[in-house]
Amino acid sequence: MFGYIVRRIVAGIAVILVVMVASFFLFFLGPSQPEYSICGNRNCTPDRLADIRRSLSLDKPIPEQFAEFFTGIVTGREIHSGGFVKKCDVPCLGYSFVADQPVTTMIVQGLPVTISVALGAMVIFTVFGVTTGALAAIHRGTLWDKTLVSGSMVLTSFPYYLVALLAAIYLTIQYQILPRSGYEPLLQNPFGWFKGLLLPWVVLGAVYATSYARYTRAAMVEALGEDFVRTARAKGLTVRKVNFKHALRAGLTSVVTILGLDLANLLTGTVFTEQIFNVQGLGLIALNAFGNGDLPVIMGSVLYASFLLVALNIVVDIVYSFLDPRVRLG
Repeated sequence: MFGYIVRRIVAGIAVILVVMVASFFLFFLGPSQPEYSICGNRNCTPDRLADIRRSLSLDKPIPEQFAEFFTGIVTGREIHSGGFVKKCDVPCLGYSFVADQPVTTMIVQGLPVTISVALGAMVIFTVFGVTTGALAAIHRGTLWDKTLVSGSMVLTSFPYYLVALLAAIYLTIQYQILPRSGYEPLLQNPFGWFKGLLLPWVVLGAVYATSYARYTRAAMVEALGEDFVRTARAKGLTVRKVNFKHALRAGLTSVVTILGLDLANLLTGTVFTEQIFNVQGLGLIALNAFGNGDLPVIMGSVLYASFLLVALNIVVDIVYSFLDPRVRLG
């Protein structure tokens, strides 16, 4: 197990390095010209543009810019901007061209919001999705099973942003069933934190739960036909123990894979959720950076997302061995 984890970590680091190199040259060789966004339309002279490019190190060759960026992640660096020298601590992802803040600081500020939204929704869609899917598999062919399958298909056929908009309009504005959404720090106001995120949790949880119910149902139906389940029944184990201890545990392996990927996607930012429900997380930070041509923030967001995907994939592979003894790590 230890050797496998070491190999996966080394491979993950290699993937992150490849992503870093590819994304850097892709973005910095593109048509984006951030100096124009910073300079603005008024009083933007060629000398002013040249000064901005020089302060942002955009006048240097691309390989030299990349070398500075990579060195900053490992050892930190000093950034010259507007005649001032700014210290950028490890891991230095640069300074935002627009906000004039360290990219690491911006990510750290948006991270609690995104984590709060992602983990709260994950609890809802995992509990309700897996539970309803397991019950549908146990009672397959019944009215409960057919209602679940058809209902989940109807809900997932609607675009997510439309479901979120309708929920925001009718559940908070029209009928005031749920409180208005927003974000307050958990440690400062726990009740306000819960109240402000309840609506995003419910909407994200409901949409994702339909998929997890179908995944769990399909996996568990397959597991119920396996030899080890028939053996467990032949030994005289109770129906509940056969269904939930053996069949559900085996069926959860495929669900765990999807959960790891979905959690990584949620933790990198849910753009529609953050925009519609007025929560400023990593999704909106990255979206605004793309719109403004803020290359350091774009790079930081890409590296954060790649690191998260690699890390969660390693975690999923390790969890496999505990959920299903048939899985052998080579």
